[in-house]
This record gives sequence, structure tokens and C-alpha cells, in this order.
Amino acid sequence: MPHEPYAVEMRGITKRFGTITANRAVDFALRKGEVQALLGENGAGKTTLMRILYGLYHADEGDIFVDGQMADIRSPRHAIAHGVGMVTQHFALVPPITVTENIILGYTDRFNIDLDAAHNKVAEASRRFGIAIEPRALVKNLSVGERQRVEIIKALYRDAKVLILDEPTAVLAPQEADELFESLKRLRDSGLSVIFISHKLHEVMAITDRVTVLRSGELAGTVNTAETNQADLAKMMVGRETFGVTKSDVNGRQGDIALRLEKISALDSKELVALKEISFEVRTGEILGLAGVSGNGQSELAQVLEGTRPSTGGRVSANGREITNAGPEQIMATGVGRIPEDRHESVVAEMTVAQNMALEHLHEFVRRGMLDKKRIRAHAETLIEAYQIKARPNDRIRTLSGGNMQKVILARVLERNPSVIIVAQPTRGLDVGATEYVRQKLLEQRQRGAAILLISEDLDEILELSDRIAVIYEGEIMNVLPAAEADIERLGLLMCGVSV
Repeated sequence: MPHEPYAVEMRGITKRFGTITANRAVDFALRKGEVQALLGENGAGKTTLMRILYGLYHADEGDIFVDGQMADIRSPRHAIAHGVGMVTQHFALVPPITVTENIILGYTDRFNIDLDAAHNKVAEASRRFGIAIEPRALVKNLSVGERQRVEIIKALYRDAKVLILDEPTAVLAPQEADELFESLKRLRDSGLSVIFISHKLHEVMAITDRVTVLRSGELAGTVNTAETNQADLAKMMVGRETFGVTKSDVNGRQGDIALRLEKISALDSKELVALKEISFEVRTGEILGLAGVSGNGQSELAQVLEGTRPSTGGRVSANGREITNAGPEQIMATGVGRIPEDRHESVVAEMTVAQNMALEHLHEFVRRGMLDKKRIRAHAETLIEAYQIKARPNDRIRTLSGGNMQKVILARVLERNPSVIIVAQPTRGLDVGATEYVRQKLLEQRQRGAAILLISEDLDEILELSDRIAVIYEGEIMNVLPAAEADIERLGLLMCGVSV
């Protein structure tokens, strides 16, 4: 008997951008009623392949079949018409209007809309798909997890039979991620097919039926989830056996307080209160992890400590010297290394790798009133070798991958052997190999005796690296506890504002 047509089949997909081939003859097949992961390092071609399926790009070669029929998908409108929906990390919602209005926006060509009837249809869809949401609620008042549900219902409301989820848990607390997984299982059981893009291998193992791995733009293989494990998937992605880092025991080496915050308050960019009397300290030889769902004051706290946002109250001291509202240069002079969360804002895109490596200490490369270009280049060559950066000194830094750009920033900061390190979202958007490298470098600095404040929305990263964990919610510290006493459930409750 002939097998049932695939929900989606992509055959021989090739996509070039100039001289770069992002996808090379890739085959991908999604069965009806399955959740399939799409894995790969940054630059492996995952996003390009899915943008082709959703009509944001058009393949140079290859064909797409939906339910056994060839489909010419040249725009998201064509994709939606073929039953393909996509939920990206950055939600396409309009905050001031209701859930219902967001869902029907662009899906009706009528000038007069019966909102009561539309609310009822959205409520019925919410019940049918088992995804709880209040149709009349304003999106601006919803949590991140609730907004994600709106995006999913928006796709399903438009009769999606295939749903592409791009890093869907990146902005969710553990409990919200669990709710998402339960929803996906119900949707799968009802016949929906899901493509799940994630860097988190334990999530892939927990929620998927099969896994497809891309490497360097080519298909590395497709395996049944039940017949593989995290180590084998990592090997398929990066081409080597081992991955992950091991935190050595440095008990007894944690010493004096190197960074102290006393009742720090600050406003956000809209002049609203973002931080409410934040107090904690970080000792030499330890990593204090700051956990929290995105948007609870982490960015503002990092900026206060980096010297790019003023505090409205409280005191900050590093190595016994007060640095409250000091500028970046003064802060660095006290032995503080700063690794901001937006790596692109930490570099000058049109400058070279060598220039960016010298950027924060240009005065050290001046000779007779002129920049010593030979010393700048030699300095870069040393760091490129030491930090295994895939670049040349004269390459424009904008041409580097995210992982290599992050290595440049790490090299620039860590070569100074700072006594205090403020690092925010250090592995956001990085693949398994680059993530492992960055985390290992942080552990080496801890072993050296640095005091590290690790601000991360990746709870696995917090648990893997931290000695103590502070949880922030709506600009306040909910609790600070030893990592040995922390577990996913307890941290998740704290991240949602529940005191435990």
C-alpha cells in the first residue's frame, strides 16, 4: 500500500546568497501528526530552510510538496494558504489591542467587523485547541507565555496544518515551557504537524518524535528520538564526541566580597521603575547567576553595572571602591570586565577584528601620538590564536558569525584578567559548540579567582555554572540560594513571582 503523503516534503532545496551556499540539496520530510526537531549549529541553514518553507525566501533549486501536492510558496500569504504557519522568537503582535483583534488582523477584508462574534470564535478556537487565552484581554497586559499562545492560536485560527516554532522556549519560565509542551502534545494528537527549532537538546528529547540535523548547510541525518540521545545529537551537529562543561569544586577558595550592590534602583527607557532596591554581593572565586524571565529588569541592571544607565538610588562598589553611576572607563579602571548582552552593540561593525580588540584600550597602542598598527595587528593575532577565533585581523567584524564575534569580545575583556566580570546573556543565539566554549572560559575565570555575575535567561546555563543563584522578578530580588538547593521547579516559581 502507498504510504500516506507527508504533511510537508522539501526535496533538494538549495539556496545561495552570493558566493555563500546556505542550503545544499537538503531533503526534509514532516509526517502528519508528528513533532520533528530541526537542529544545527548557527549558520547550519535551519532558519534559511524554514524561511523558504514559510515563503520569506525562495529556493534557487528544489521543490516543496504539501500533503503530496507540489506547492509554489513565494510569500507568507502563500504559505498560510497552504496551511503552513510560523511562530518566531520575536512575536508579531500589536500590544495596545485585544487578543481577538490581533488574531483577525489582516485575516479579514471586511470594513465592518462584529467584534462580539469574533471574540466568540476565538474563544471557541481556544477551547478546541486546548490553549487557554482570554479573547478580550489587551496583549500589552499578557505575560510572555500568554503572548506566545496568542501567536500559536493565530496560526491555528488560519487553519494551519503545519506549525513552525523557532526557539519557542527561549523567553519562557520552566512552568510556561511545560504548558507549551502539553499544548503541543494535544495538537499533535489532533493531527497537527510541528517543526521545533531549538538549541536545547533536553527539550528536543522530551517533546519530539524525530530529529533532523543540518551541518554546514547540508543534511547530516534524520533519526527517531527514541533511538538517540543528547550526546549523539550533539555529535551529529558539531562532528565530535563530547560536549558540555564540568564545574570544578572550588570550595574554600571563595573569598572576599568583590562586587556589592546596596539597594540599587533604576528606571527603564520609558522612565518607569525597572529596579527596586536590588541588593546582593559576589565573592572572589564564585559565579552568582541571576535568573529571570526576559523583561524583569535584567537588562537595566546590567547597564547600571556597565556604566551605561544611571541608578536612581543605592550604591555599587567593586574591589572596595565605589563606582555608583561611574562611566564605563572608570568602571574598567577598578578591575571590572564588561560583556554586554547585545554583542553587536559591543563592537563597531565596520572596523576590523584587530581594531575592535584594541578598542577599549587604544591609549596602550599609541606611539609618538599615532596608533601603532603593527602592534594592534600582533595583539589581534595573539588573541585569535588563544581564543580559536575563525577570522583574520583585518576582517570586518560584521562578517563574523555570532560565536566568533562573542569570542572577540571575550578575548578583549578576559585578556585583562579582570577581578570582577559582569556578563549578560553570554550564549544567547549561539550553537552547541560556541556555547560550550564560552561557558568553559567563564569557569576558567572562576577558577582563577574572579568574581562573576552571570545574567542569563537560560536556566540550564544558570544551573550548570552558578555557585549561588539570585532570582529577579519585576525588578526585585525574590531570593538568593545556593545552587545545590535550587531545582527547576523552585526557580520557576520564583521567576513567576511566587515566594518559596
